[in-house]
Amino acid sequence: MTQVRAKKYLGQHFLKDLGIARRIVESLPLRQAMPVLEVGPGMGVLTQFLLQNPLISLTAVEIDTESVVFLQKEFPQLNIVEGDFLKIDLRELYADKFCIIGNFPYNISSQIFFKVLEYKSQIPYISCLLQKEVAERIASKPGKKAYGILSVLMQAYYEVEYLFTVSEQVFDPPPKVKSAVVRFTRNEVEKLDCDEKLFRTVVKTAFNQRRKILRNSLSSLVEKTNPIYENTIYTKRPEQLDVQSFVNITNDIDDAMLKV
Repeated sequence: MTQVRAKKYLGQHFLKDLGIARRIVESLPLRQAMPVLEVGPGMGVLTQFLLQNPLISLTAVEIDTESVVFLQKEFPQLNIVEGDFLKIDLRELYADKFCIIGNFPYNISSQIFFKVLEYKSQIPYISCLLQKEVAERIASKPGKKAYGILSVLMQAYYEVEYLFTVSEQVFDPPPKVKSAVVRFTRNEVEKLDCDEKLFRTVVKTAFNQRRKILRNSLSSLVEKTNPIYENTIYTKRPEQLDVQSFVNITNDIDDAMLKV
């Protein structure tokens, strides 16, 4: 069968190593029947193993028409949604819980995670292959250079496990960087003990000027003259703070805004 042509504008790098594909699928820790959404199946290297698992009810979302045609011929039993994952209302696909798996395109991987956060109450597990640098960033702990916005936002709601590194040579075409497989397991936090919308704003504002101490980077939200900045935590830089510290800061800022 004719192979699908990888398209640069879609960030496509097709995984061709069946052993790694199997490991990615097996990294989903399913103990009971569960719907699974595969993002960007391409030529179905993960799909073939997902369809073999009796616990998985599989749906695939694919934006590339050429891939959709290929998948329909190769896997006629597969439920395929043709469209842009970032624009799909996932609640129209799933009323209850579902898992996500995929070889995420490098150019939209961060956007995929921001969308996942919108549906975090429905997504207990995610296993994905993505650029190594992004994987390290999301899994990074406070104090590390890689620690950033996605680290805090994803770790607020998920346990993040960096599972293993993947060579460039197992893709067609090979990317210029290494990749990694990461697993996300939903934690027990149903809601943060703060205004969650403001929490996201605080985290993004702090890291957008990550070289500055918090007193300076957050001054666009609360003026530097505010008494909250007397707390020594505001002399730190954002990469030094864990999730709970950002929750505490969010509450400080929320109180300060109410008093203005």
